[in-house]
Amino acid sequence: MMFSTLPISTLYRMLTPRWSFQPLSGAGAARQGGRFNRPGEHALYLSFSTRTAVAEYQQFLDLLPPGTLAAFLARLSCIVDFRRGFEAGARASGWQDWDCNWRNVAFRRQEVPPSWVLGDEVRRSEGKGLAFPSLADPGGFNLVVYPDRLDREDRLEVFDPLGALPKTQASWL
Repeated sequence: MMFSTLPISTLYRMLTPRWSFQPLSGAGAARQGGRFNRPGEHALYLSFSTRTAVAEYQQFLDLLPPGTLAAFLARLSCIVDFRRGFEAGARASGWQDWDCNWRNVAFRRQEVPPSWVLGDEVRRSEGKGLAFPSLADPGGFNLVVYPDRLDREDRLEVFDPLGALPKTQASWL
């Protein structure tokens, strides 16, 4: 698997108010899984633009639910860069199904989505994340980061210079 280094970048995510006190945990995606992570695996889904972050958060809803747009500063090694999507001959054929309707496959059909298998492959080969095209914002890009894979050479922090994010979940109970 080919890895690249994500140079110092600003990434974005809409945080749900209830979980905004843990912006780096990836616990939300661990609850029921995400496109590239199975349930129980922490994964942090970030976007390369504010527009993409908002589109990803809104997804299937007509209106934008309450949320906090947060910026993250990142420099990460061992990232699989799949922003150009599947290119025949450039990747194994299993990658062609990265954009499957993973929710339908996992929850309705009770099968393992191909995108979970791809996430497994990235993690097995010591990958720390995967950059990929956004399905919610054509032309936009996302990055899934596996927090348990990061080491001291990596940098991932939420940009909160005024300390505005809550410190505990108590403010939302």
